[in-house]
Amino acid sequence: MKIGIVGCAGRMGQMLVREVLDSEGCTLAGGTERPGGDAVGRDVGELAGRGFLGLPVGADPKLLFDAADAVIDFTSPDATARHAPLAAAARCVHVVGTTGLGPDQEAALREAAARTPVVWAPNMSVGVNVLFAMVERLAAALDPDYDVEIVEMHHRHKVDAPSGTALGLGRAAAAGRGVRLEDVWQKVRDGHTGARKRGDIGFATLRGGDVVGDHTVVFAADGERVEITHKASSRQVFAKGAVRAARWAHGKPPGLYSMRDVLGL
Repeated sequence: MKIGIVGCAGRMGQMLVREVLDSEGCTLAGGTERPGGDAVGRDVGELAGRGFLGLPVGADPKLLFDAADAVIDFTSPDATARHAPLAAAARCVHVVGTTGLGPDQEAALREAAARTPVVWAPNMSVGVNVLFAMVERLAAALDPDYDVEIVEMHHRHKVDAPSGTALGLGRAAAAGRGVRLEDVWQKVRDGHTGARKRGDIGFATLRGGDVVGDHTVVFAADGERVEITHKASSRQVFAKGAVRAARWAHGKPPGLYSMRDVLGL
């Protein structure tokens, strides 16, 4: 299976390149970066620390989508939205781990999914997606007297908050309670906020150092507290999940899939 990487020169892109090279039954179709970037024209393998592969970094993602069976995309919301129609036109599997997408960018993925398999998840880690399923079940079992708070911490360079994973955990809790997250979320607290509203789902965001990703969901009631935590110590868990998603989606009919589909949860 031929897998391409858009944004192949970044930290996550390099990790994805190495994971594809290490995955049995997969070959690297190539990689791209922004036109004019320093990495364009350099060898993809050398950038990832794997030696010369004879695959220069390209600047035209269309050529990559046309050449690959699947393309993995951990770029930016705007770039991912531009890539979606390219995947649809090429009938190429599009695996998206980009976070912070707005409504129009999400719509671009949904439109592409009418023509090709798209796997879109706020977090590609197998463990985190098991956590999503567990949080939904816990929220369904525990009534709204259990206040839900989601605490996340990432490295100082992360640009979106709360993280896509934190919002995914919030959506899982909301689904368990049969409500829309947007109707009950509390993403910011500052000043004299008054008492906590019953049924709200709160978020707390921490940033610092080189933390890959820590997430804790707290169900707090009078007399007891249930906490469930996932900590990622390496981006490799995201790369492994993304390659697993690409292999799973190869040959599937067009549609918008999640990692829960990939894992059968």
